[in-house]
Amino acid sequence: MFSFEKTALIRQNAGELLRIESCGPNALRVRATRAGAFSDKPSAVACASTPALLVEADEKNATVTNGKLRAVMEGDHGKLSFYCGDRLLLSEKLQAHPLKIFAREFKDRPEPGKYKITARFDAQPGEKIFGMGQYQQPQLNLKGSTLELAHRNSQASVPFLISDRGYGFLWNLPAIGEVSFAENVTKWTAEMADSIDYVVIAGDTPAEILEAYMDLTGKPPMMPEYAMGFWQSKLRYRTREELMGVAREYKRRGIPLSVIVCDFFHWPHQGDFRFDEDYFPDPDGMIRELKEMGVELMVSIWPTVQNDSENYAEMKERGYLISDHRDNGPHASCYFDATFYDTTNPGAREFVWNTCKANYYDKGIRVFWLDEAEPEYKQYDFDNHQYYLGDCLEVGNYYPVTYAQNFYEGMQGEGQENILNLIRCAWAGSQKYGTLVWSGDIMPTFESLRCQVSAGLNMAMAGIPWWTTDIGGFDGGKPESEEYRELMVRWFEYATFCPVLRMHGWREPALDPLSPTGGGACFSGSDNELWSYGETAYEIMKDHIFLRERMRPYIRTVMEAAHQKGTPPMRPLFYAYPEDARAWEIDDEYLFGDDLLIAPVLTLGARSRRVYLPAGTWTDAYTGRRYEGNTTLEADAPLDRIPVFIREGATIPQELFKI
Repeated sequence: MFSFEKTALIRQNAGELLRIESCGPNALRVRATRAGAFSDKPSAVACASTPALLVEADEKNATVTNGKLRAVMEGDHGKLSFYCGDRLLLSEKLQAHPLKIFAREFKDRPEPGKYKITARFDAQPGEKIFGMGQYQQPQLNLKGSTLELAHRNSQASVPFLISDRGYGFLWNLPAIGEVSFAENVTKWTAEMADSIDYVVIAGDTPAEILEAYMDLTGKPPMMPEYAMGFWQSKLRYRTREELMGVAREYKRRGIPLSVIVCDFFHWPHQGDFRFDEDYFPDPDGMIRELKEMGVELMVSIWPTVQNDSENYAEMKERGYLISDHRDNGPHASCYFDATFYDTTNPGAREFVWNTCKANYYDKGIRVFWLDEAEPEYKQYDFDNHQYYLGDCLEVGNYYPVTYAQNFYEGMQGEGQENILNLIRCAWAGSQKYGTLVWSGDIMPTFESLRCQVSAGLNMAMAGIPWWTTDIGGFDGGKPESEEYRELMVRWFEYATFCPVLRMHGWREPALDPLSPTGGGACFSGSDNELWSYGETAYEIMKDHIFLRERMRPYIRTVMEAAHQKGTPPMRPLFYAYPEDARAWEIDDEYLFGDDLLIAPVLTLGARSRRVYLPAGTWTDAYTGRRYEGNTTLEADAPLDRIPVFIREGATIPQELFKI
């Protein structure tokens, strides 16, 4: 039985309620449930317009049209197929007889009105799929991949994809689950949900599709000016003297420094959300001196609360901490046992912001590092945790969204504009809260660097335009090693053409804690400044910082496009050249803005690499030599530079690259 609204078609059949509604131009949202009604659950759909639909229907079949996108519903089971004109984009997979495998499947869970959900679609031969967030693998094209829909340290599930068939697809459920882009079926599962919920967007180009998605889920603020420069960090500056000594040394050397980072355990206890003044005395004066040098201080926030924190008892009593269905011990144990605060609870968000405002913001801190944002459970027992918004199995992937929302809305409430906070995870829609995602505690190897290229580009295609890495990898690295110094240089060169240029990492050997208690209880890594890697590496990295400074006007226009249209600063070649079949195959080059083609060096000892240039005329940024596109060449890559090519007609002058 069908019923109609101006912007929706509703079908009730055999206990299933199905709703197809407009969701912005050229987009349809599909929801289906056996619970009798749709609940008000977390959703990435934030600001969709709802154009009127064109609907045609008889007793069993219906056609729904919104702009370029047409959905056809057929038969007793209401199989859905999606078209752009006469071109099939996507269709549900139905094998009712004799297999009894259905496109939309609901398996009862013990909780009333909750199901384990599966949605199946026909696999299309040769399809290419991009986006889905950040996974530590080198594949850019995700066809053939099976991906966990869950967050872990260095893994961010952002369930939006772009297909080369001309559609975008958002799995609008923050539930723990899995997706398989197999050769015989595309299958989405959610471990617990009350409904299927997805959005299909039609478009003639990847840019049109992504811009429509960003209209739907929200665009980032304008990146603040300071963030476009160089960020200095390490695990960890143990005292005010260490941190200020590094900042002053950059100043003495005349090297531009935009941000310096005060990492974890600058606090007495996790959950105190304040400086330990035994190690960071007079934080007001420290922040004031840094600002006089033109440097922003970023402080690390962890969502963990020790049971001996000054805030633990009150937060526990008020229900601000994540609870568990069974006792599996502490959520986290970094030196001390701790529990995560529940970012999905509005009261918890208010409490944490008010505490951080008094202890950080009111002292002049304007950028926060929101670490452990997955959150990083000691054991990833997703079925064990209960949030304010629901069971972790149903809403767990929403945690980093509300973590970012916590600080964004607090800062916005103080009148701050152009808000940016560094965070270790994201879900669909996170970008509207000023999130700069970094790729987690990755390894210090060329193999890891290769994975970051694909991870960053797929984050971009998933609608997360601000993204960065720990230059040189996080988990180790020996500054005296010649091989590691080469990795550091190549990574730094690559990061120069990423949305943010940021040093961080735990370098060997580890330094012992200063004391057994408070902010002194945590170890530290060895030096991780520009001058820590020998004179050759120092000069190359310094030159690239000055190149980055010369590029500021260009970077500013790139960030304006991200803010205004959602255009990612770094993007695969096919984003700008969708008509070029070869561009869809390239997975180790990218465009930085409209005008620069970047080809990172991803192999130890390499002094050249193969580069594909798409249509047009391209100029080698360093030599000035011109090349006609639609060609592959062997580009020089001496240690002091990676291949960079400038598009003909670009606004960025080649003279900037004379380093």
